[in-house]
Amino acid sequence: MTVDFENNTETGFDFDPEGIGKSVLEAACARENMPYECQVNISIVDSDSIRDLNSRFRSVDSVTDVLSFPMLSYAEAGEWDEDDLVTQDAFDPETGEVVLGDIVICDEKIRSQAEEYGHSLKREYAFLVAHSVYHLFGFDHMTPEESAVMEKAQEDVLTTLGITRE
Repeated sequence: MTVDFENNTETGFDFDPEGIGKSVLEAACARENMPYECQVNISIVDSDSIRDLNSRFRSVDSVTDVLSFPMLSYAEAGEWDEDDLVTQDAFDPETGEVVLGDIVICDEKIRSQAEEYGHSLKREYAFLVAHSVYHLFGFDHMTPEESAVMEKAQEDVLTTLGITRE
């Protein structure tokens, strides 16, 4: 598994965000029986940057906590059809890994939501990565049923890693 990580802010964390990102990706892949090694790009940005991205790519002119930019489309969320992945040119020719996409997380939202929900920065960050990874897998939360499936998956991943609400 490859996580290309970049913190584009001046702030740091009391945990290893790249390592946590990779652990979350690995746990989500294991839970969803992903048969391939994969790669994800994770960037931490400031409010202005995520607002700009949200505006440009979603036509929503506001700050959001996380944006997911999937590289793949799926017939069914979390369905790993090799022929479909080959057709979508999903495999990195140098590593052989499936390129899932990009995750962009807002530093200020990690901090404010951790405080709002009463848990650690590590837990909030891991949750946002898990949430975004599931979007990269093709999951969504547009209906109550979809939301329940995605929430359960995210919670399972965090519980597996021992990253619980503190």
